[in-house]
Amino acid sequence: MIFYILIIIAIVLGIYHVSIHYSRHGRLLNKLPGPPIFPIIGTLEILGLSATEIWNKARYLGKTYYPLNKLWLAHYCSVNIFNPYDAEILLSSMKHIEKSHLYDFLHPWLNNGLLTSTGKKWQTRRKMLTPTFHFSVLHQFVDIFMEQGNNLVENLKSQGDESEQNLVHFFTKYTLNTICETAMGTSLLETNIDNTYRNALKNVSKQLVYRLARPWLFPTYIFKLFPSGRSFMKSLSVLHNFSYKIIKAKKEYHEKTENVHLKSLINPDTELITLDDGLRSKKKRMAMLDHLIAAQRFGGQINDDGIREEVDTFIFEGHDTTAMAMCFSVLMLAEHKDIQNRARKEVDDVFNGKNGQIHMTEIQGLNYLEQCIKETLRLYPSVPFISREIKEDLQLTHHLIPAGTSAHLHIYDIHRDVNFWPNPEKYDPDRFLPEKMQIRHPFSYIPFSGGPRNCIGQKFAMLELKALMAHLLHNFTFEPIDNSRDIIFTADLVIRAATPIRVKFITRK
Repeated sequence: MIFYILIIIAIVLGIYHVSIHYSRHGRLLNKLPGPPIFPIIGTLEILGLSATEIWNKARYLGKTYYPLNKLWLAHYCSVNIFNPYDAEILLSSMKHIEKSHLYDFLHPWLNNGLLTSTGKKWQTRRKMLTPTFHFSVLHQFVDIFMEQGNNLVENLKSQGDESEQNLVHFFTKYTLNTICETAMGTSLLETNIDNTYRNALKNVSKQLVYRLARPWLFPTYIFKLFPSGRSFMKSLSVLHNFSYKIIKAKKEYHEKTENVHLKSLINPDTELITLDDGLRSKKKRMAMLDHLIAAQRFGGQINDDGIREEVDTFIFEGHDTTAMAMCFSVLMLAEHKDIQNRARKEVDDVFNGKNGQIHMTEIQGLNYLEQCIKETLRLYPSVPFISREIKEDLQLTHHLIPAGTSAHLHIYDIHRDVNFWPNPEKYDPDRFLPEKMQIRHPFSYIPFSGGPRNCIGQKFAMLELKALMAHLLHNFTFEPIDNSRDIIFTADLVIRAATPIRVKFITRK
């Protein structure tokens, strides 16, 4: 009896393998380069890896099978793209704007917010939110950037003339404060709420990556039965409670003030008045969250769940990515004293005579500092990996990708492609001189993605980064403790080091 059962199982598995790999879809994919495929299992060498092993394996496979490769995980197949030509074809198309099934694992957290939605919902939300990042709106956020920069400086100076900092942990507090004050219009008043949020976010990211390399955990009902799934759900409730609290406070404020500021969004000619919200008495800024609440109350364009998913999306995307960019920008300048001094001179020339109060025009004029940040984002893009679902057959430069395939775009590797970046490991901000940028392939540098689904907040992020970095350069010199060549990376939702990255800040006399 056991023999016959084994025979039946073998036949079923054989049919399963043939139906996948000998269909049109499977035959087209198996023409692509890639590591060996094992029946039923797929690419054995990527199964059950740790987050650090996943990161290292992706880099190895990208070099071994350049410019793209295929990977099978059971019946799931992904095409991994490592070159700008294919990146341009994929990202420029309006037919392939849907995120891949990997983003399904984010749905319990972000649901169908701007990051994960597609089709008409994505287009509606993008149109709704784009005005909240218009230049005229960003202009009113500069004083928040300056305030957070001053807080950053005061914190460091309070620790003495010299202080050593774990950069990721240190900067995340300020970028979280900034996104809450700007996009949400809410101050973080509780002393430990930011730490609680960060710890929950770290655990959610950890469990998501753990799940990605284990196809037996793909079904949600199975994932929840395992310790990793239970830990994920517990942290998820912390993130959602954080967002709900912010939304509730903002709605109560507008009810108390009879929606006077929301009405100004519907009628721009309305004269705004100064109202005291209990935190600060000044002319109220109109944040992204205000626009969402106005769209709900006066247009019925979004419900409570919709507001929550966008708040979750922007709090996550708006602080974690910026914190990592800050971390690596400081590290690069610490390791390259000549570049640090040149950037500082530019900043000092702007700050001197301004009594520490610079505005939008001055921040925009910090051209060399912007080059430094851009070069940092080339070497260490905050989002090193994005993924799309191919809904129709897609003809890349040399290969046809059939519909129903996930296409993974490895931004980290594209930014280090020696065919487009001579001596790619070298930190050289002059790569971003205007004359050099004009002759380079436009999709060889995509830290904010590209095409119709590019990052809606990229101007916001650059302005914030320049403001915070300017404050640090004006007040401190940076000395490296940990070196970039020793960093061990780990796969995550954003670029992440497996160990702390520390830098010494020395107060300038």
